[in-house]
Amino acid sequence: MSLSDVHALIIEDDPSSVDVLQNLLEQLTVSTTVLMANANLTDELQTIARPDVIFLDLEMPWANGYEILNLLHSDTEFEGVPVVAYTTHISHMNNARQAGFHSFLGKPIHRYHFPDNLRRILNGEQVWEAP
Repeated sequence: MSLSDVHALIIEDDPSSVDVLQNLLEQLTVSTTVLMANANLTDELQTIARPDVIFLDLEMPWANGYEILNLLHSDTEFEGVPVVAYTTHISHMNNARQAGFHSFLGKPIHRYHFPDNLRRILNGEQVWEAP
């Protein structure tokens, strides 16, 4: 799979975190959809096309990342899509693994490691990386 064929979904509440991740993805020619965490997040999820990878913040004012993960896992549209915990709280790494996240990338993301990590995730390999 060429990275230019990849589409990523970012679910986040912090605009600067979105900018960083979106910029890294765009440098790799990965297209993105951003859903800002809000009270309508569950409804908005129903309107998007199936992504190849999902980056999900764990702590957002309108949504708990673990609850969103359960919602994604219960929706056949997202079956098999790797969901990556994307958070500053590296203390959540073990909880994220137990909750069923595919991978974990701590903020700030290592920009030099990111291309390889993304390729590994897209190839089904789990990546657990803290900054």
